[in-house]
This record gives sequence, structure tokens and C-alpha cells, in this order.
Amino acid sequence: MIQKLETIEEKYNELTRLLISPEVFSNPLLYQKYSKEQADLQPLFEKIREYKKLLSNMKEAEEILKGGDGDVDLRELALAELQALKERKPKFEEELKVMLIPKDQRDEKSVILEIRAGTGGEEAALFAASLFKMYTKYAESRRWRAEVIESNLTGLGGLKEVVASIEGKGAYSRLKYESGVHRVQRVPFTEASGRIHTSTATVAVLPEAEDVDIKIEEKDLRIDTFCSSGPGGQGVNTTYSAVRIVHIPTGMIVQCQDERSQLKNKDKAMKVLRSRLYEIEIEKQEKERALDRKSQVGTGDRSERIRTYNFPQNRVTDHRIGLSLHELEQVLEGGIDEIIDALITHFQAERLKEL
Repeated sequence: MIQKLETIEEKYNELTRLLISPEVFSNPLLYQKYSKEQADLQPLFEKIREYKKLLSNMKEAEEILKGGDGDVDLRELALAELQALKERKPKFEEELKVMLIPKDQRDEKSVILEIRAGTGGEEAALFAASLFKMYTKYAESRRWRAEVIESNLTGLGGLKEVVASIEGKGAYSRLKYESGVHRVQRVPFTEASGRIHTSTATVAVLPEAEDVDIKIEEKDLRIDTFCSSGPGGQGVNTTYSAVRIVHIPTGMIVQCQDERSQLKNKDKAMKVLRSRLYEIEIEKQEKERALDRKSQVGTGDRSERIRTYNFPQNRVTDHRIGLSLHELEQVLEGGIDEIIDALITHFQAERLKEL
């Protein structure tokens, strides 16, 4: 562990040197990037210095006791200090291990949230709308800002799909565990016989990428404009405000028609495109670092069924950690902190085992 701690100290000192170099100081994006990296490392750096001081004090006390001769009072003080330091050392090391868990550099980012109705037709679309309401309510409770980028409504008020941005510090750290398949079991209001149906919706949570995270060349884009359709009031179908962006190298297509302004729609679409490309790059890096480890939480597959919302039993069950809560209404009103806290604790413990 000492070697690992020394590597972190070297990294911190290297960042300090970079931040005062003319090349970085004159580049706002680089300066911001390195400043954030150093700020993230600072608590651990200070903890390492405290730990090394503790080891140094232990060594000094041991040397006094090994001396054989000398002041009796001094030896008694050294013995008492050594015992106290030995008692502190295991707890100190445990705290360091937790801090050494590799931090996800994306944790502080805002997110792009994508929800799509799965199997179940109109009932699945209604469930997707309920999930979107749940996340927007949760965002409100944490004073984050939720904004729709693209949505596809059904006649009964369901959502075939919705793409939204949720802006707020630490949004990704809380919502990243929501990626996967969510399942609902209930009697649809369109079901005359009262049979329970099972429907699904998929949720994807992408960290919002910035220019410094991923560079997109203009030559790699094809941008089309078209008339908006759907809700929006007067003028929706008369101006070419909707924007469709094609990323030529990957074939990825993003569109936005939520705003009346073509420029705003383009900005929103670029935000989604940048975040999707960033996620692909991160997944690629993670696969290269550990081929046997998937890129998402749990088994890593977005097709994994992660949670069931059972209406007849008033139950929500997260299958990854076996947690069941009999407070379905509160959960769907945005009360998901208990589930998220349990997930964070579980996966942090798993990472600690790996260490």
C-alpha cells in the first residue's frame, strides 16, 4: 500500500508543477482540468501525509525503546505513545483503503437521462412516463435542473421515449446505478378482466460530456433542419427549428425539436451526441483495462433487469442487492434515496474487496 500512496503523492506534486507551468496557466480548459484533478486528490494527499507522520512517530518511539539506556520517564512516554499509535494505525489504514477506491471521474457531472418503453405496448409507455416523473421529482428534491431534450408521446399520455438533461453537481454519482431494465407488474387501466400485466422500460444514464472530455470535428457532422411536429403551439410546423445531427464516423443520429430556436435545439442535440460518444469512449477504455469486467454497475449490461415495481404488493425490489421496500407510491414520487444509498454502500464494499 505504501507504494500506491507514494504514486498518489507523486501525481499530486506533478499536478502542482503543471498548474504553475506557462503552457497550462495560459490554457483555461487545461488549467480547469488539472485544478479539478488536484482538488479531487487533495483530501487523500493530506490523509497520506498524516499516515506517514503516524508511521514516522511509531518508528521514533520504537528507536527510543530499543536504545536500552536513557531516561526512564522518556521510555515510559515512548511506550505509551507507541501503544496509542498502534491502536490508531488499523483504523487509519481502513480509512485510507476506502479513500483509495478508484474515484469515478464522472461522478460530479450532470447527466443525460434516456428512458424508452420496452415490452408491453401502451402500458410500457405509461410506465416509462411514471419513471420519468420519478426522476424529475428526485431531481427537484436535490435542486437539480431537469430539461427535456426530445420526447415521443403516446395518445394516452405515455412516453415511447424521452431524452432529458439533469444538471446538478454529483448527479451522475447518484443516478448512474439506474441504468438497466425496470419492470412493472400491475393491472393496466385498459384491462377489463383485472389481470396483472408485466411491462418494461429501459433507462440509460450518461455522464454529460464537456468539450475538454471529447472533441468532435465539424467535418464529422451532417446537420439537417426540419419542421417541428407535435405539441408546441402556434408556429410549430412553419419554421425549420428542429435539428437532426448525424455523426458520420459512427452513424449515430441525434435530434431535438423541443425548443422554438434552431440554435438551442442544435446545442441540446450536441450535448446528447457528445455524452453518447463520451460513454462509448469510457466503455472502450474500461474494456481495455479489464476485459473481464463489464462497464456498467452489476453485470454491466443495460439489458439486465435491475428493479421491479409491483403494484399489487406495494413493493419495489432492486434485484442487484435484494432490497425490497413496501412504499411504492413514495418511490414513484421521487423517494429513491434509500435505494440509491444502499446501492452505493454495496458497490463500494465490492470495490473494497477487490482492493
